[in-house]
Amino acid sequence: MSLTISSMKDSARSSGDVADANAMKMRDSHVAVDFAIQDSPRALRADPAWVRGNPGPFGLLCFGMTTDMLMFITTGWAEKTFLPTVFCYAAFYGGFGQLIAGVLELIKGNTFAGTAFSSYGCFWMGWFLLEWLSYEEPTLYLAAQTGKTLWCGLWAFLTAFFFVVTLRKNGSLMTVFSTLVITFSLLAAGVHNKNCETAAGYFGFFCGSSAIYAAFAMLYQDELGIVLPGVRPVNYI
Repeated sequence: MSLTISSMKDSARSSGDVADANAMKMRDSHVAVDFAIQDSPRALRADPAWVRGNPGPFGLLCFGMTTDMLMFITTGWAEKTFLPTVFCYAAFYGGFGQLIAGVLELIKGNTFAGTAFSSYGCFWMGWFLLEWLSYEEPTLYLAAQTGKTLWCGLWAFLTAFFFVVTLRKNGSLMTVFSTLVITFSLLAAGVHNKNCETAAGYFGFFCGSSAIYAAFAMLYQDELGIVLPGVRPVNYI
């Protein structure tokens, strides 16, 4: 009788051990599947967490610094011989750099910032090529006065549509985009009127400086916790 009870206990103990072992195997397999899902290329592509920093300040600096450099010439503060310097920064800093910021913003899921930075980054690269060709062949530039007017006007409309989105962003971005609309409009008129072109230089310089301010306002908020005027969220529409 005691032998039977003992064998029953041994059987139950071994059955319990088998059940525990099976449970551990199932748990390990679930953990392995979870890690496999997290490490899969598809999961990494879908997860924007690998963009750890905020590309916004960099993109705004690319735009603002390059814009101010160009406006040095448009306002008459700098000589025309400064133009090759602007070409270089338009191609790499305002153009390629801003495009990188736009792509990173799109990866993070920031549709507005990604679309705006990418658009103006491509604008600066296109502007560089257009102006460089015109610089090398001035007759082509003179033959496209009407086209340049329409081109600046088109960018003014595009910027106006971007401005609508900033009505739910913050005051600093509203300032950047509203003054950029005015700048493009004056540049369109400035093709035929020198005074309008000069006025565009001043508005453009203010626009670029506003973008630089917005960049450092965002940077100080992220890094130092300092909230400067113009970065608090607004909701006008």
